[in-house]
Amino acid sequence: MKYYIIAGEASGDLHGSNLIKALLVNDPQAEIRCWGGDKMQASGATLVKHYKDLAFMGFIEVVKNLPTILKNLSACKKDIEVFSPDLLILIDYPGFNMRIAKWAHLKNIKVAYYISPQIWAWKENRVHAIKRDVDRMMVILPFEKDFYKKYNMEVDYVGHPLAEVINQWKAANPNIKKENIVALLPGSRKQEILVKLPIMLSVAAHFPDYKFVVAKAPGQTDAFYEALLKPYSNVDAVANKTYELLATAKAALVTSGTATLETALFGVPEVICYKGSYISYQIAKRLIKIKFIGLVNLIMNKEVVKELIQQDLNEQNLVTELQTLLHNDERKQQLQHDYASLSQLLNAGGHASSNAAAIMYNMVKN
Repeated sequence: MKYYIIAGEASGDLHGSNLIKALLVNDPQAEIRCWGGDKMQASGATLVKHYKDLAFMGFIEVVKNLPTILKNLSACKKDIEVFSPDLLILIDYPGFNMRIAKWAHLKNIKVAYYISPQIWAWKENRVHAIKRDVDRMMVILPFEKDFYKKYNMEVDYVGHPLAEVINQWKAANPNIKKENIVALLPGSRKQEILVKLPIMLSVAAHFPDYKFVVAKAPGQTDAFYEALLKPYSNVDAVANKTYELLATAKAALVTSGTATLETALFGVPEVICYKGSYISYQIAKRLIKIKFIGLVNLIMNKEVVKELIQQDLNEQNLVTELQTLLHNDERKQQLQHDYASLSQLLNAGGHASSNAAAIMYNMVKN
């Protein structure tokens, strides 16, 4: 069978790669073409376009890059038509993927969506387009099943793919010990790194007994990071070793997104850091309806980890929060209790990639 997969971010590349492996177990002769990254390519797919050429962050950035985005949409549609897949698989990345889903529906191409867009946060009316254009939706957050049920749409909760990935990593690396390390995870896009990383780095001088280690993003050059890290003596950086870093770290400063969940599943006390352009933030603040921006807090429906947003993300607040995470035993115990509950919730669905791949294979086979 022929599968066409579209992922537009680093996390989508990770989950797409595991999905591809699982699809090939179900369908060993599968032909898979993708928009994604190195991991998806290494898992057996033919890579058409890399996600680093697709990632635009925030309202203003999207408007500025609109001609490129429209050009990419057109190229993607043409490539799908030529390939003529039995199933089109979309992984998150809603601004792009929902447009592709609408087009595919009109072309009578079967569509599976793996990892729902976060329409429960904003643009809730997108659910009607999903009902119309998507043949099967597979969700990875426990509360999403109830959300879709409000709109009389049955979806499949397949478990969270990160829980599966991290469980496997821990089993393969059982003897890593904690060190005096603070992990800095400033994101994957150049714009967000340039805004957040300097603020994160500003706290390093306040903790001379700790080494601050930056997790480099795939697709960003060493020279880009060297310029930012040069003034600091107790700061280092690693590439392609984020899990090793989290396994050894005693605390972490993490940009909002998937990384907040990875950090929690490794049991690392963290502060969630978010800062966008003024205009983008003001627009988002008026549109987004959720109480929290961190996935950990959203899933648990309470503030498990501290969120520092916009002007609250500053050197003084970060120092205060980091002192608490490193030295307040009561706070650390409460975090570990909440992290254990989170892990239990996310593991309840089973192996996400295998579950999703089985559903997709049956869609094609039937």
